[in-house]
Amino acid sequence: MRRIGILFFIAIVILVAGFILFNNKSQTSKNLIPSPISQSQKTDIKASFSIVTGTVTRSFSAEKYHNQSSDVYIENPDPTIVHVTKSGITWDDFFKTLPMKLTKDCLTTGDGETLCNGKGVMLKFYLNDIEIPDLLDKEIKDGDKALIKSKINSQYLR
Repeated sequence: MRRIGILFFIAIVILVAGFILFNNKSQTSKNLIPSPISQSQKTDIKASFSIVTGTVTRSFSAEKYHNQSSDVYIENPDPTIVHVTKSGITWDDFFKTLPMKLTKDCLTTGDGETLCNGKGVMLKFYLNDIEIPDLLDKEIKDGDKALIKSKINSQYLR
């Protein structure tokens, strides 16, 4: 009788272990199938940008600015063209790939110059020739033209 009880117990353990393994395998294979909602789509968007501080149009021809991300980047021969390969990329996403810092209130250039709103400096953001204060939050669209200008010493050029 005792032997039957042990065999019954072993059979139950094997069945439970098999169920757990089969269930985990099903869950794992479900996780391997990409979800169309979570998967971002590939795209081929081209936009342009420039940054003007005072009367100086900043150059991004140095190699340190090029190909910093596979999702959004600039490259030679025209570093004013922004290449976007993944949908949903914002202007903030793009500027964060560059060795500089840009927020709605401050610009720190790749050369280390810092220009912040106040004390004779005012940053202005334009998208397709329209002033857009929240430019950094906007998704980059094909053909977009972004312009960041700073007013220095109360002399603002547009």
